[in-house]
Amino acid sequence: MQCSICGNKAVYEVKYNGSFLCKKHFMDFVERRVKRELRSQTARKNKNISISVGISGGKDSSVTLYLLNKIYKNRRDVNIKAFTVDEGINGYRSTGLEKAKKLSEELGIEHEIISFKENFGYTMDEIMKIDPKTISCSHCGPMRRNLMNKISMYNNSDYVALGINQDDYAQSIIMNVVKGDVQRYVRMAPHEYVRDGLVPRILPLRKIPEKEVVLYAVLAGIDFDSSWCPYYAMAQRNIFRKLIDDLENETPGSKYAIIKFFDETREPLRDYFKMSEVKLNKCIKCGSPTTGELCEVCRDIESLRELEAKP
Repeated sequence: MQCSICGNKAVYEVKYNGSFLCKKHFMDFVERRVKRELRSQTARKNKNISISVGISGGKDSSVTLYLLNKIYKNRRDVNIKAFTVDEGINGYRSTGLEKAKKLSEELGIEHEIISFKENFGYTMDEIMKIDPKTISCSHCGPMRRNLMNKISMYNNSDYVALGINQDDYAQSIIMNVVKGDVQRYVRMAPHEYVRDGLVPRILPLRKIPEKEVVLYAVLAGIDFDSSWCPYYAMAQRNIFRKLIDDLENETPGSKYAIIKFFDETREPLRDYFKMSEVKLNKCIKCGSPTTGELCEVCRDIESLRELEAKP
């Protein structure tokens, strides 16, 4: 097939708009949408921006770091740093760490590592040995978010950028809808207002389908880790992934529609629940922002220690 724009050989069919794109125009197509998201998500602060980028070494986070560097590399008023959260998963995280460090070095971006073990006293593997019946993500998710915020605060960042693609984002929206968790729904990134002790998260790839992220990485020559987390099969997200993929195959553009619905409903719901007025306390153990006395992570660690102490 020929590119719908220039007539050269096409490398990709955009089923949701009926066009075919060559390598150049496909990459332009991705970059244009990412730039639009960045303008929208960082509108409150257009100059002297500091961004921490969470990079696992996988395709999404690697493309995020690569694109932020490409878009902002000539901007003296934008500072980019990268970090990797090391959960301590044997045979998995080490490969991603190497890819993350390598890409950061190639781009000339400072890279740091922050680990579960050093901050919480447990690796993810140790946690799952203590509590094998609980879905791994219920431990890992809050701990990862805690460390992402911690290192971004340490770096005095205005934003923390995450490699969440369109598929991931649509799944998260529907998961919150199905669970009836309206408050978590309205708290989803990208964050438009600043809360004390919390660095706003931005999602430059949230409207880029996963397969487009993969193709962009290949065409740009980005070396990424393609391995899967060994606890992947436990995730409830898999159910929603299949459901939304089936919907997209039947009706191309469904994922865009889900995100459009979210964008149009979040602000009214946030105003209704007066989320910007919710008072945050400091966790009495670690100082992290929380609505109670103990943050979610400290409560989890207490539970793990109780389980560990049982004969």
